[in-house]
This record gives sequence, C-alpha cells and structure tokens, in this order.
Amino acid sequence: MDISVIKIGGNVIDHQENCSAFLKLFAHFPGVKILVHGGGVLASRLGSSLGIKPNMHNGRRITDKETLDVVTMVYAGLINKNLVAELQSYGQNAIGLTGADGNAITSIKRPIKEVDFGFVGDVTKVNTSLLETLLEQNIAPVFSAITHDNKGQLLNTNADTIASELATALATKHKVGLYFCFDKKGVLMDADKPESLVPLINEDIFKKLLEEKVIHSGMIPKLENALNALNKGVANVWMGLPENLLLAAKGEEAGTIIKPL
Repeated sequence: MDISVIKIGGNVIDHQENCSAFLKLFAHFPGVKILVHGGGVLASRLGSSLGIKPNMHNGRRITDKETLDVVTMVYAGLINKNLVAELQSYGQNAIGLTGADGNAITSIKRPIKEVDFGFVGDVTKVNTSLLETLLEQNIAPVFSAITHDNKGQLLNTNADTIASELATALATKHKVGLYFCFDKKGVLMDADKPESLVPLINEDIFKKLLEEKVIHSGMIPKLENALNALNKGVANVWMGLPENLLLAAKGEEAGTIIKPL
C-alpha cells in the first residue's frame, strides 16, 4: 500500500473554519491515510482555566498527573471525537484512537535525565497489523497524542513523534509519505515572515539552523522526528500549510521538503 501519515497542528484545530477546510481536504486526499492530531493550544487554555499552568521544556510539555487528566480529556475526547464526526460528514469513514485502543501504540514512561517530563511516553511499539486491517477497509485511523504502557497507565506523547513512529513502522512494508501541516508556510528563518521560507532541509542544514538559533521551541522536535523518519525508510517528508497538502503530494514546491543527506 501507498500510505500517507498526516499530522495536523493544534493551532489549525483551534480555528473552526481552518480545521473544517483541512478535514474536507483530508477526506478527499487520494489513497489510504492516517491522521494524527495535537491539541496543545486548547489543552493549555482549558488547563489554565482550571488553574493548571502549562509547563514546557524545549517545545515539549512536562506532564504531571493533573495535566495528564486534562490532555487526555482534550486530545482523546473533545478534539478526537469532533474530528472523527466531521470527517464522517464529508464521506470519510474514520475511527478515533489512542495508543491504548487495539493496543495500537505502546510506550514507556520517559526516563528522568536532566528533566523529569512526568507522565510522558516514548514509543516502543506500533501495532501495524491493526493499522493495515483498518486501512484495507478504507477506514482512516485518527490518532490523538495519548499512548499507554501496557500496565494500565496512559501517557502523553508528542504528536509529531506519534506521526513519525507510525510512518516508520509502516515503512518496513509499505511506501509511506509523512506530512506535517501547521499554521506556517513551512520552516521559516523568521516566524513572522512567510517569505523567509527554508524550502529544503537535511541534517547538515538542520544543525546549522540549530547552531544559529534560527529554529527553536516546537520546531526542534518536529524536525528531529522528520529526519528520524527519513533515516528509517519513510519515502518523503514535508512541512507546510494544510491548503498546500495536495501540491506537496504531487511533488510540487509548496512548503519545506525534508531530505536525507
């Protein structure tokens, strides 16, 4: 199978009009596909209203027990089911999943090193046979950023990482394209200037941008995951605006292409 793994960012989900436009595009995107979504913007907003302030380190959320409860409710409940319901209205059969459902994605609690990330999971295994069964029936899995440790504990997991891990696991038997859609034209030299787009990134360019502190925050794990996916057999990786997704799938220049050295 040719499989597309498409990750949509929380900033797009947070705006109903933009989210609906993306979901319509996803529903009509050719071939079989998997959707992975974040939701950090809404989770942070809801958490703050409950007196739980977001705590971030290098673009990744530190997750205590209260935060885990919030992100599980927001990601796996509110956002996930609304996305699935809207996809059904556009004729795309879909099923909303966490890593615990069907034992789809197993992870381990991240070891404490210089930072204790709390209830954060690092992916250890993807149930590809489950995904293949769903995709063969043209059912699009819609994954929230929640995994489990096979011991009854849910874990918050970076959505970009989930997308990358799904893509690399499936790439052992299938041709897989990985697409990161968010509210920017792609990787930008200046976040406020769309014309500062970096059209191509490889490991050398990534290291240079990192040294020059051009990229920071959430873009760092996004690019780390993209490069990791390429190194593990994913056919192509792209980042950019949701509305340019079809152009990217056709190989046209519209966003940032990630390439191996």
